Amino acid sequence: MKHATSRRSVRLSEEIMRELGNLLAEEVQDPRLELITVSGVRLNADISVAEVFVTYSAELHPREDVDKALEKAKGFLRTRLGKRLKLRKVPELRFRFDEFLETMVYEHPE
Repeated sequence: MKHATSRRSVRLSEEIMRELGNLLAEEVQDPRLELITVSGVRLNADISVAEVFVTYSAELHPREDVDKALEKAKGFLRTRLGKRLKLRKVPELRFRFDEFLETMVYEHPE
């Protein structure tokens, strides 16, 4: 997937990241999605797909459960995102666990 690098796409990805974080904290009722952090958003070249990187404690909820809950909430999040950001075309959301942060925090040798 070719990634967008324009100023508009960078600004939009930051807005998407902020709003998704707010939506997950304030409006999503699924207990499996408590304490999830959106750590980044990367848009493809035509801004039709947003790769959303998330982090969470695997001790609280298994990764499979969180993945299922995110998949179930995807439509709701996309609809609310479009309304909040006033977008005509909202990018498809693809959630990915942020391996980088987990590696840096938990497996970093000292």
